[in-house]
Amino acid sequence: MPANFSPGRFLSSKQLKAIDRTARRVLKQTGVRVSDPEILGTLETAGARVDRSKSRVRFEKKWLDHYLTQAPRHFTLYSRDGNNDLHLGSGRVYFSNGGRVFRILDMSTGGYRLTMLRDVAHTATLVDRLEHINLYIISCQAHDVDIQHYHLNDFYHAFNHTLKHVMGGCDSLEGVKQMFSLASFLAGGEKNLKSKPFVSVITNSVSPLTMDTEALRILRFCCMHGIPVVCAPAPISAATAPATLSGTLVQTHAEALAGVVLAQVFSPGAKVLYGAVPTTMDLRNMEYTMGSTETALLNAAIVQMARHYRLPIYASGGVTEAKRPDIQAGCEKSFSNLLVALNGADLVHLAAGMLDSGNSISYEQFVIDDEIIGMVQRMVKGIRVDSNTLAFDVINKVGPGGNFVLEDHTVEHMMDEFFYPKLGVRCNFDVWEQKKRPDMLSRAGDRVKMILSSRKEGLLGHEIVSAISKKFPEIVCL
Repeated sequence: MPANFSPGRFLSSKQLKAIDRTARRVLKQTGVRVSDPEILGTLETAGARVDRSKSRVRFEKKWLDHYLTQAPRHFTLYSRDGNNDLHLGSGRVYFSNGGRVFRILDMSTGGYRLTMLRDVAHTATLVDRLEHINLYIISCQAHDVDIQHYHLNDFYHAFNHTLKHVMGGCDSLEGVKQMFSLASFLAGGEKNLKSKPFVSVITNSVSPLTMDTEALRILRFCCMHGIPVVCAPAPISAATAPATLSGTLVQTHAEALAGVVLAQVFSPGAKVLYGAVPTTMDLRNMEYTMGSTETALLNAAIVQMARHYRLPIYASGGVTEAKRPDIQAGCEKSFSNLLVALNGADLVHLAAGMLDSGNSISYEQFVIDDEIIGMVQRMVKGIRVDSNTLAFDVINKVGPGGNFVLEDHTVEHMMDEFFYPKLGVRCNFDVWEQKKRPDMLSRAGDRVKMILSSRKEGLLGHEIVSAISKKFPEIVCL
């Protein structure tokens, strides 16, 4: 029996309001745990209902509404060259890779290895050159760098290998301060960086309903210094959230709203994304499943919850349990990217490069996912209907039995109406045989080699590299 489905709408108005109402009830009655005494004091001064004996903050309706109205409904994530600015809240859907994994699939050996600093540089280069991935998220942990300075090195090599906006997950306040000092230096001062921030930060609450002290300090620092930030809860249905999808949405929505509100308490008007990374488990064997059908549904639905408040949202798509770029990866990635995009997420993160439930990356997967995203973007674009595209004049001119191949109207529209894959095989069997049977994976490998071999140097000039080396001697050169 076919499902009763309305494209782009997973929750009815009644269902959406029920989830929102229940999430507000959670925030008011259950509250959120905040352990840091200083931040509790800040929240108390701002009018929050604070229970210090339980380290609990509860969100009364008027207080919640007041600070939600402070959050910007649109803002820009800037690129360094101005060619890839992301206008969040504009109705555009943007895509990024995912970040901070520990392993990489090395197709040259067929095995996995730990990620290194060179992998940050290489993945930043790939994203810079790939057309459909709109910004770069620091993709992996550099195991060959001192932990005291890995954020400084991550961001430096990202800045040196892409001009697109750079976003990164940070797990320490000191690491964020190092990044901010470096980015301010590149921008020509803190004022310039605040005016057009080309970098943003990911931090996470802890499900269920807990705001980690270090995460809050990072959030506060970013908000007070004009760095766009996302405080993204990542509840796992049936583990750190209820087993029902609607219950997981309630908790995710409550945690996401709490992050937005706390950002506004720290700095009214702070550029903050409603963050959401709801996922699931396979309860038959207790395996984490970011690529599940239900994860795709949850992320598509949570977009509607953010839209209810007209807040720019960072949702998740393009994840898979597959360990290699294979059919499973293609299926799971395509469905989730498409569902979340059709529901209108501002930013779909994790959409490129990820394998193994977000635990690993692959260079080739970046390139394949860029093609998947291109197809999704074409679908989101839809069908343009106007006097020119309706094509009456050319139909009338060609008439019965003719063809349209050489018509000016065809030439005019051949590049803007169709998506042309770079990896997909579009040739007859004999030609395919002559070309030695290429497929998407082999073509992706060829493109990886071409991109990385064509850009061996960084993008920063020698003078700026020299100046940065003197100011930041902890940076490791490749």
